[in-house]
Amino acid sequence: MASESLDPPAHSPHTASIAPMPRISLQAFCETVELAALITEAANDRRMEKAHVKVNMGGSGAAVESYRTSPTPNVIVIESNAGRSDLMEQLEALAEFCDSGTKVIVVGRQNDITLYRELIARGVSDYLVEPFGVMEFIAALSSLYHHDLAAPLGRVIAVAGSKGGVGSSCLAHNLAWSIARDLDSATVVADLDLAFGTTGLDFNQDPPQGIAEAIFSPERLDSNLVDRLLSKCSDKLSILAAPATVDRPYDLPENAFDGLLEILRATTPYIVLDLPHVWTAWSRRLLSSSDEAIIVASPELASLRNAKSLLDNLRAARRNDPAPRIVLNGVGQPKRPEISPADFAKAVEAELAAIVNFDAKLFGTAANNGQMIAELEDGAKVATIYSDLARLVTGRSAVKRERKSLLSPLLAVFKG
Repeated sequence: MASESLDPPAHSPHTASIAPMPRISLQAFCETVELAALITEAANDRRMEKAHVKVNMGGSGAAVESYRTSPTPNVIVIESNAGRSDLMEQLEALAEFCDSGTKVIVVGRQNDITLYRELIARGVSDYLVEPFGVMEFIAALSSLYHHDLAAPLGRVIAVAGSKGGVGSSCLAHNLAWSIARDLDSATVVADLDLAFGTTGLDFNQDPPQGIAEAIFSPERLDSNLVDRLLSKCSDKLSILAAPATVDRPYDLPENAFDGLLEILRATTPYIVLDLPHVWTAWSRRLLSSSDEAIIVASPELASLRNAKSLLDNLRAARRNDPAPRIVLNGVGQPKRPEISPADFAKAVEAELAAIVNFDAKLFGTAANNGQMIAELEDGAKVATIYSDLARLVTGRSAVKRERKSLLSPLLAVFKG
């Protein structure tokens, strides 16, 4: 009987669905330099940050020799282009030295469902058919540890300004509000500008506690503490406000927010990070490791330069993720010479995700009232821009808006 083609296991390469790897050790034994290069690239992805990866050449023979005198890691990746009978012999030889709990992934070129079933029956964790991409490999690894994950991980959206005063906090807050209201999704805004954050003011909240308690008391950090620190703005929107005081310095380690984000991602569909205009180890880490990064800029030279610098850095750090989104904010200020949106986009070599026009009265009134733009004027054009941006960064379909004519009310009567 002819062998069936191996269609599964089809691991989704979509980045949003891939959970980060836990703290494991992985050793690969490759026969080709192409697979060695691919695994090396995968090891540098943000989802593999906790994994310790070592790439070796020599295939299954090298693996057997290596583990004769040393314990096996959590995961072994074996590349073999041998025939079925030879492959089974190689795996039997390896099994003699495998410790209990070690997972084995076999990589080969035989697209055969019968072979796949036989390998699984012999205790192999997965069989990957070459060629495949970096994200497909990471997805395969992730599925070994998150196969029974009950709920999808929350999506982290980081918002940062290319310079101070460009309105990144305003955009972050309105974006989160739009996700919560327009998409009816639970959302948390985390204000990471600990000394000068405005989230509490912008949402007209005065939370007694805030994000600082979670950051400076890591030994107490759990889901119950985070729930107590959240300030509820609506049924779907909550904030983690900054203390907004300068009675202490906020020199934070690179992983300062890791524990907090892990808890939020497990309980909340969308987390919007309002990042201050600083360049530290922790701010770079959050921008690089977010599911979506938004850079807010103004149409001026310094902002353009900084936006281009941030884009170049983040593109290099996020090779397997969507490119950062650029939002041009405060366009059209009276009497101010500006770089046109088209010239700005050309200079930074990226399309603009949104262009927000300057409106001193609308934005000033909203800020002073502690309201979002759509709360103050739901029909405002900028409210629609925020709603469309919310759909863009969450992957929701765009709203199709019909053009209404003067006869629309009359036509509606006849249709009714």
